[in-house]
Amino acid sequence: MPVPIFETCRKRKRKPRVYNLQRFGEDGFPIHRNGTFRDQIRVFLRDCAEVEDYDLRGMPVWCTLFSHETKSSLVPLYIVEENVIQSSEPYCDHCRCTGWSNHFVSKRKYHFIIPNDSEWSLPLEEDAFDFQSHVLHGLIHCNGFGHLICVNGMEGGSKYLCGREIVEFWDRICNSLGARMITVEDLAKKRSLELRLLYGVAYGHSWFGRWGYKFCRGSYGVSKSDYENAIELLGSLELDRVECDISELRQSKVIKQVIRYYREMSEGHLKTVRDLLRFMLIIKSHASPQKLLPATPPLLTDSPHQKRSNRLLLKKSDVADNDKSPKYRSYSTVAANLGSRWPVRRLIFAAEVIVESLKEMKALKPNGMTRQDVRDSARLHIGDTGLLDYVLKSMHNVVVGDVLVRRYVDPITRILHYTIQELDDAMKAIEPKKEEAAVLEEITPLRIFTPLKAGADVYGDLLLLYTNVLLNYPESELVRSATQAILDSKHFVKEWPLWDDNNDKVLQFVCRINPSLIDMRSEQITELPPGELVTVPLQATVYDLKQTIEETFRDTYCILSNFVVNEIEEVKEDMSLTESCSALTVRGHGIDLESKLKCQGGCDTWMVKCICRARDDDGERMISCDVCEVWQHTRCCGIDDSDTLPPLFVCSNCCEEFAEQQRKVLQPKYEFPSSENMFLIESADDFFGDQRCLGMIFPEENYLL
Repeated sequence: MPVPIFETCRKRKRKPRVYNLQRFGEDGFPIHRNGTFRDQIRVFLRDCAEVEDYDLRGMPVWCTLFSHETKSSLVPLYIVEENVIQSSEPYCDHCRCTGWSNHFVSKRKYHFIIPNDSEWSLPLEEDAFDFQSHVLHGLIHCNGFGHLICVNGMEGGSKYLCGREIVEFWDRICNSLGARMITVEDLAKKRSLELRLLYGVAYGHSWFGRWGYKFCRGSYGVSKSDYENAIELLGSLELDRVECDISELRQSKVIKQVIRYYREMSEGHLKTVRDLLRFMLIIKSHASPQKLLPATPPLLTDSPHQKRSNRLLLKKSDVADNDKSPKYRSYSTVAANLGSRWPVRRLIFAAEVIVESLKEMKALKPNGMTRQDVRDSARLHIGDTGLLDYVLKSMHNVVVGDVLVRRYVDPITRILHYTIQELDDAMKAIEPKKEEAAVLEEITPLRIFTPLKAGADVYGDLLLLYTNVLLNYPESELVRSATQAILDSKHFVKEWPLWDDNNDKVLQFVCRINPSLIDMRSEQITELPPGELVTVPLQATVYDLKQTIEETFRDTYCILSNFVVNEIEEVKEDMSLTESCSALTVRGHGIDLESKLKCQGGCDTWMVKCICRARDDDGERMISCDVCEVWQHTRCCGIDDSDTLPPLFVCSNCCEEFAEQQRKVLQPKYEFPSSENMFLIESADDFFGDQRCLGMIFPEENYLL
């Protein structure tokens, strides 16, 4: 089935234009960056795109086709114009999370979408904006500020485009269309490696940094200086010191072998962790694809929460054929490579709970427990059923502690069962009877696991250093805090030059509303957004400039649809005294201050004040105090991401204030031991009035019910 645009063009009796994917946007082809985004996008849609014969919830859809130089495929790029006033979601969550809550709500958003390969022959679905499976999804507001929402290359399932090609293509589009600033939430991973941490330490910037994306905003109160200091701290760790500090780790011998191998390969030029990681990434980029795949399970990190055995279990066929890789892996290794929204330690803990449930019932049910029985038993200890289902799905032929966990389908009932076998028993196991072979695969004595030599698998060596040096550096809270600061820095931004230095045929100005015209306190913003780029001819008069400013503001922002310019503070009566490329402040009337579509932060008047210094929404999970209604991060309050939110939450500040009030009012009825930071309640009526007493209050802790 062809791409839908072919059918549309056939009906219109014309051939669709096809552009070269690798050359599009280079050297002014097919359009040159000349003017603002709101003007450039109209030129692009008119000259380089074909309108589709269907719409997306009333929004027009255009399509542009691109050919790949080395692959015989046509790649469709869909552009959807979203009218914000008619949209069900007028505010932009991406703006709010990147610190642009103070930006005025623009009238139009433009979505740039390359769907998943399997959907190239299908029209866009109605909920296409919500998919995270697109090869590319970018959004640009008509004021030129936008967001790169998702990129899915080869790792994400694309057969034709890699991540680097997609981002380069997006970068050229933004440059050609006159984008001003584009943000990205960097969640890029290479298997289990967080690239913003790996590339940050190796190169001093994230993976997107090669295209000019720089630090924009950190979560959990991480500032730009925190981020830069963290990168410098980790990158400047001397390898000699690292070898000394990891001496107590179980994997220290292997880690030292890896470090020394690459130092010898570089002829002694590697001195720091930054030098080492950068050198390894260069080698990895030149290695053949076959050598990049790990032939054995990745080496593990030391952790006090799990037991390990160096013995791996293989089937007879695996022992006979040395070319086959082992079928059985430690669950900690499996969990580390799942890319789950739950932390790895939570997955491992859930697996250990499941194993304990299987052990308890092994005597009563020697043939194993059904999946539902295992789930019900584990729920007594873990309330998150989603976590249990996720872990159970990944538990097959895995080693947890000192047991092997396997699953099988009963040939009669067709019900899934889980079984466990002690590793020591497995080593002594004899060949099962033939009738038992349908239920359990036979287990035989196994060979001892021998890790690959250093340098044989660059990715495996990177994973070893990433896990043991970057994530779990021994006995150094400073290093671990630096690692966490980098992982908490997800939002990056690229800014294009505002001025066209080669354009000496027009006058360019950045115009913004006088702050006194907007009640910033009621809008909970500290400053107005950057001004709008306005271009007028060299012979323009003051009147022409005012008219152009009015047209620009009216066409761009919802609250300025009827704006009238009364005065330009820097320009009086003569334009000759005003230099091009200067900033202008505008006064006027007609601002719709009653409109709900003022700022991207929305109309809600809520406050963020977390102990991590965060004062605005950063996209992380939060909870509101039921007394003061101030929002804080759940992580900062000691609530794990996998835990459900409590029905009643009182922050530590309110607990302390309430405790102080009770000390003053109810002093005769209470005893406050100096050695303990708590107070005892004589009666529920004294504490809650008509309410029932629900427990002790610890003023220095959050009150969770």
